[in-house]
Amino acid sequence: MKRFIYLAPLFALLYCTPVDPVPNPNPDPEPEPEAPALSLKGLAKMFAELPIDASHLREVYDAVGHSSGNGYDEEYTMNCILSNPGAGVGDNEGPTRAAAYANPLRNLIRDYYGQNPPTRGSVDELLERLAESDYQLYWPYSEDWDGKTFPIITWDPGFGAESGYGYEVTMTSDSIRIVNTVYVDETVARKRPVWVLNSNSDAGFTPLEMFAKTGGGASGSGGIPSPSSRPRRLMLKSLTMLRNYDSWFGGASEFWVKCGSVDGFHGSSEDDLRLYTPTVTDFIIVVKRRHVGKELPFEAILVSDFSNQLDKLAFLVTEDDGGTRTSWKCDATVKINSKAYGFELNIPYNEKDDIVWRGQLSARFFEEADTVIGRFGDVKISFELD
Repeated sequence: MKRFIYLAPLFALLYCTPVDPVPNPNPDPEPEPEAPALSLKGLAKMFAELPIDASHLREVYDAVGHSSGNGYDEEYTMNCILSNPGAGVGDNEGPTRAAAYANPLRNLIRDYYGQNPPTRGSVDELLERLAESDYQLYWPYSEDWDGKTFPIITWDPGFGAESGYGYEVTMTSDSIRIVNTVYVDETVARKRPVWVLNSNSDAGFTPLEMFAKTGGGASGSGGIPSPSSRPRRLMLKSLTMLRNYDSWFGGASEFWVKCGSVDGFHGSSEDDLRLYTPTVTDFIIVVKRRHVGKELPFEAILVSDFSNQLDKLAFLVTEDDGGTRTSWKCDATVKINSKAYGFELNIPYNEKDDIVWRGQLSARFFEEADTVIGRFGDVKISFELD
């Protein structure tokens, strides 16, 4: 039978494992009241008190790996934890992976709340609220896990904080489980496993990788059919993030790339303008923190029929931070007999998003070389006309 030992002054005489790479510059945190069950801190405390063993570490590792493979961050949502153990964001719905885990985390969570019932409502109601929330376990740098080390469990304190406190979980040779309160920052997370309770921001989106798996393409709408000759396509070939846009507690950066143009324009008079509708192609690219400064290859179609009459297109890159939906009023232009004509566009984004770059790009820019590279704020993007 396992025994559970929690932080006490006597513990310092029995066991000590340093976590900080440098001395902790902050004093120990003041004792705080019990955190509500449905708060990030409350969930971190709950996870730290669960009788987690090696099988649960593998379950979380599998799930965040599936999410990452689907183009999302290294995340395991509460919905998947409670309804489809081991499944990542973007996996097919249904019990596709649960059979691999004899005693998944969801069983431990149900038992925990059975022994610590909520003050309002039933355990089932609490678990239902958790499943419907946007809370998740985020495991930064999970690819570096050694397969055995237990995690520090922390939470996103918000306000752009870069450090905080978490619960260190360790196992002794006598199978005694120990929980200690420790300082944690991104340097610690690079060296040993850290699970962060935070809020999901990308599960509702479809990253570029998922389009590739389903054989689809980026979203957009076209005009009239192009000529029978093979059209030229404007492709986004790679993206390099030059800095992380959010606190490490919040996870990866999610870039929306949006291109407004008149796809396949082949008009010969002003009357032909009425036959065409401007298009907006958009997709999301999730860039993990470990990939800052690294060129990531993609094969995304921005314009499927890049005609020689296309003059300027609208280009917007944002880093998703939510908020009220708004739009950028802009235009794309085409040429008829050397005269430019504009098409009005409203490209949507969220008011809290970081505007990485927005403006017009000349069609001639993309024809300067086989592959052209531009810097757009703190990202570099390469394009190709094929």
